Amino acid sequence: VQLVESGGTLVQPGGSLRLSCEASGLAFNKYTFGWFRQAPGKERVGVSCISSTGRTNYGDPVKGRFTISRRNAANTVFLQIDGLKPEDAAVYYCAAVFDYSGSPYCPPDNMGYWGKGTQVTVSS
Repeated sequence: VQLVESGGTLVQPGGSLRLSCEASGLAFNKYTFGWFRQAPGKERVGVSCISSTGRTNYGDPVKGRFTISRRNAANTVFLQIDGLKPEDAAVYYCAAVFDYSGSPYCPPDNMGYWGKGTQVTVSS
């Protein structure tokens, strides 16, 4: 199984970008995917989660600004980020877990597969 994130870059505050996570080696449409982020000196935290059925949830700091989606035909999960803030700067990771429940439930300790991350920098 391989998860490969892309799309991280330097963005000005207030800007937007879209992260992608391309998965291989698993039955994509049977997995729940989550986006996590880790800022320097801080723990990795969950950002958003999408179930195999497309149900979603979001962490409070990103509600209304981040949108998670998936394209099963392309084995890809996306994270649209709008209204970037300096505190959004982090390495963003994609992770996957088999979806037994159909619920967007992504506790970090339960995620079975992880990508290597993509860096998002927010600076003017």
